[in-house]
Amino acid sequence: MTGATQGQPRATQGQPRATQGSPLRIAVVGDTLLDVDVSGTSERLSPDAPVPVVDVRTDDRRAGGAGLVATMLARDGHDVTLVTVLSDDARADEIRALLPGVRIVAGPSGVPTPVKTRVRVVDHALVRIDEGCATPPVPDATEEMTAALTGVDAVVVADYGRGVAAAPALRDALSRIAVDTPVVWDPHPKGAAPVAGISVATPNSAEAHRFTDLDGDGVPFATDAAAALVESWDVGAVAVTLGDRGALVAHRSTADGGAARSAGRAVDTRFVPAPSVSAGDPCGAGDRLAAGVAVALASGADVGDAVAAGVADASAYLAAGGVAALFADDGPAPVAVPGVDRDAMRLVHEVRSAGGTVVATGGCFDLLHAGHARTLSAARALGDCLVVCLNSDDSVRALKGPDRPIMTQDDRVELLLALDCVDAVVVFDEHTPDEALRRFRPDVWAKGGDYAVSDLPETATLAEWGGRVVTVPFHPGRSTTRLAAALEHVG
Repeated sequence: MTGATQGQPRATQGQPRATQGSPLRIAVVGDTLLDVDVSGTSERLSPDAPVPVVDVRTDDRRAGGAGLVATMLARDGHDVTLVTVLSDDARADEIRALLPGVRIVAGPSGVPTPVKTRVRVVDHALVRIDEGCATPPVPDATEEMTAALTGVDAVVVADYGRGVAAAPALRDALSRIAVDTPVVWDPHPKGAAPVAGISVATPNSAEAHRFTDLDGDGVPFATDAAAALVESWDVGAVAVTLGDRGALVAHRSTADGGAARSAGRAVDTRFVPAPSVSAGDPCGAGDRLAAGVAVALASGADVGDAVAAGVADASAYLAAGGVAALFADDGPAPVAVPGVDRDAMRLVHEVRSAGGTVVATGGCFDLLHAGHARTLSAARALGDCLVVCLNSDDSVRALKGPDRPIMTQDDRVELLLALDCVDAVVVFDEHTPDEALRRFRPDVWAKGGDYAVSDLPETATLAEWGGRVVTVPFHPGRSTTRLAAALEHVG
């Protein structure tokens, strides 16, 4: 078995918020389960049925649910108490062993420990197996559990729909604590509504749909849902999270004081965009966000800035590799996908599964200009998605000299992804994108310029799997070199 942490909590890649001064005392309240990640490779089908055979490379185990939130905060250096319920079986003992840096205050669950096992092949989820995950009766909260909430700097409620957050004694205690202590509530579609008076609730869009009767999606829906939930839950603020787009925060307006609340027109709203990152496995991103919000509130931030801090933490967590990076020091790393952005692989799989055409193009894109925009737009029109193969900073320096690139690869990725015609970006370190292309095998390679297809080095690579190479219109007079020279002259 791998995945068990050893020794004291430590800072880990993907956990960006450093502790300032003494560690915060944070209580995490919620349902705890055992998460198992089985990862391997698959190169053949079973002779018994047309299903893949997985050759297991890693078997990683961790405390899930509220246990994952507690792990994150403990590894940030905080003094963490986990208030939960646990069974008396061997898997509950395993969960305790997986939380050496966390004080556990647990009542009896009365049911077997739930286990969620995810089986992955390289970077793709194959199947999830749930054991003992049927919704149990609401557990009884012990006096020790409610007493553990006193004297803390912040509380995170991680509701995973198994009843801990619905326990009446805990809810009463949380209502009392919320008067003068930040309480962040991460709800669940099958869970209880947050108690009145908490600082902020952080539902995602699906959870916001569950708790409202509103239709729609995106920012318009999130704006209406957040405002409605502030009123119906009677909480200080609601942040509806929108995945890689960020979050929409609604909070009670302070302009009219009590008059605004009594009139029922409660709220101001603020959109918090997420940084553009190359994200893979999203497991734990909502937990990371809620934990970051709680830390920021306990450190004195207002709700808007606290949610912005939580969004930044979640983005950094995903960019660093998510839950796999969080536990990277605890055992063998999961099988990686070298050189290819996970989002691009997922996109290519989805488009190809739907019978669509995958188009790719490439370049340095050091200073985006109109010629680039026209070329990229023309390339996108050739199929159903466009993946841009982008030279890394090291690759650009090797090709163009020590003074290049002008913009870092992170900035270039962000600008490319801001274009509607670009669906994903792959960064590569070599002189040519051939190895990256071999990983996701686009149907079409598009190149802008006055080239002959036969002269393009990628032509032979695309031929390996029957792909085709086309050129798109070249726009004379637009070039990064010319633009950079003009800017230097102006400067």
